[in-house]
Amino acid sequence: MGLIGFLILFPLLSALLLFFIKSDTARDAIVVVSVATIVVATLALCIGNLSTPPVYFEFDSQVVEIVCTILSVVIGVIILWFAWKYKNVLAGVLGAIQLVAALIFDFAVAPGVHVEQGLYIDSLSVMMAFIIGVIGSGICLYALGYMKDHVAHHSEEEDRRPLFFALMFLFLSAMFVIVFSNNMIWMFTGWEVTTLCSFLLIGYTRTEEAIANSFRQIIMNIAGGLGFLLALYYCAINMHTLSFVEFIQMGISAPAVISLPVCALAFAGITKAAQMPFHSWLLGAMVAPTPTSALLHSSTMVKAGVFLLVKLAPLFAISTAPAVMVVLIGGITFTLASFMAISQSNAKRVLAYSTVANLGLIVACAGVGTPEAVWAAMFLILFHAAAKSLLFLCVGTAEHHIGSRDIEDMDLLFERMPQLARNMMVGIMVMFIAPFGMLISKWATLVSFVDNHQVALIILLAFGSAATFMFWAKWLGKLSGIAGHPANVEKTVYKSEWAAIYTMTALALVFCVALPVISSGVVMPYISGVYGYTMMALDSDILALMSILSIAVIFVLLAGSTGGSKKRKVDAYLAGVSVNNADRTYRNALSQEATATVRNMYLADTFGEETITPVAVVSTTIIIIGAFAAALATVAALL
Repeated sequence: MGLIGFLILFPLLSALLLFFIKSDTARDAIVVVSVATIVVATLALCIGNLSTPPVYFEFDSQVVEIVCTILSVVIGVIILWFAWKYKNVLAGVLGAIQLVAALIFDFAVAPGVHVEQGLYIDSLSVMMAFIIGVIGSGICLYALGYMKDHVAHHSEEEDRRPLFFALMFLFLSAMFVIVFSNNMIWMFTGWEVTTLCSFLLIGYTRTEEAIANSFRQIIMNIAGGLGFLLALYYCAINMHTLSFVEFIQMGISAPAVISLPVCALAFAGITKAAQMPFHSWLLGAMVAPTPTSALLHSSTMVKAGVFLLVKLAPLFAISTAPAVMVVLIGGITFTLASFMAISQSNAKRVLAYSTVANLGLIVACAGVGTPEAVWAAMFLILFHAAAKSLLFLCVGTAEHHIGSRDIEDMDLLFERMPQLARNMMVGIMVMFIAPFGMLISKWATLVSFVDNHQVALIILLAFGSAATFMFWAKWLGKLSGIAGHPANVEKTVYKSEWAAIYTMTALALVFCVALPVISSGVVMPYISGVYGYTMMALDSDILALMSILSIAVIFVLLAGSTGGSKKRKVDAYLAGVSVNNADRTYRNALSQEATATVRNMYLADTFGEETITPVAVVSTTIIIIGAFAAALATVAALL
């Protein structure tokens, strides 16, 4: 339990120090030492608890309860202050409702319910801790160099890096609270701290667009927070427990009793995981500096949502209303978000839609609720965290050095930034090409859907995967082109950025190679502890074969070097007599001067946001309303 407490408190201490530090030198030192310490502590925790059965710690602190109440007040006051400052009525109203409801719960409802086992650890929380502690802190390290460039490029803005880095580390602390708390009040406090941190980070630049998008995020996530609070009220009043493990056990014994709170918690998870109709808040987060996007998309915020849903998976397997809601919303989100990604040329927006889509697949797996589906969901979480963090960091570095985040402007990136291009290509290939892990996880997802006769999900998975292949292949093709002699512009990339990028690349590749080991050492023990028996979504021989093939592909991919080649370079063939090869102009068959261009198809008229978003929002809203109506009817029948 000591390491758990350390991982919760140490990032909080780092956040407090960084908030008051103005010096670049001191900030760099604190961030580097903090990241190294968090990584070492995380690895120690993970190594010491691999394959361990769930362990619940006797810890019931009145001090922690008081701190949670104080944090509820502080969060509510900050939201109300910003709502008043920027005249956002809806945010103010929702913030006030949540603050009042939280205080009533803390003083009038919760005191009658005690949770003796406040903290716990199992294989899923170990995996999540690795994602938070290694990938999340790696993004904080990357932010050191990136934010120096950001300040240089936006010299007209006030330098608010002390607040930025404080929020980044506070985010890590809150995430550790979520994944290690068995006390649902503590979990809810961490949940709301991540909501506030996300709000402040999205609005970091304080532009009109940033402020608008930050309020979109806070409004949607307060709605999810109210759903979480509704579940807490129900559990305390009707079930007389706020222990998460007891809630799961009671739900398995009496599925009808927990239909409403499971719907409410699933609703909270769906909003936090940016599922339709709430996906727009995550797209709006793209206005924030790249480290924020990477943190929200890979190791925090959205991962809190899918973590909660995976924990609830055993209840979805036996509770119809919430299961139907989660399965359909996840499946629809995966397919429609993948379609909309096709229409995007902005790299960060492609990554955003890809994140929403992949989270949808994880949500659908959680909704199915079988051991096979949970196996697939856990691997999807792991591979998505590593690959997506890598891609966001690469796009951020590319944007600062080529002046654009548009995929169409990434022509010749292999020549301009060869190391970065290779790392970016690794991230893309891990996301959709065999034998890398994400595709294996999707295969396991398909197996679980087929075994459970989920025909609708199989269809959605097929169409969504086809769209996935299209938008990733377009981007990969852009990066692969080598034609010309542009100057190498990556020599000014900060060492902290390279350290983070290569760490994410290494993790993504190691996860692929170690897939069988992770399955037997982390995923299977969790499933055995939850469901009481072992299973295998895919044959172990297949996993071993994929691991071997991954090693071979990695060797081919990384062999050689892009620099120092003595091979003769020739001018590109331009389908005619070259006029100016550097400008890609040539004389065509009509003796006219033309410019050779290579541009992807985006099919905006077919898959554009304006076309698909209304359908997505209406259909998923109807599903949510229907699920809550069914859950309420179930509760009414019990009374």
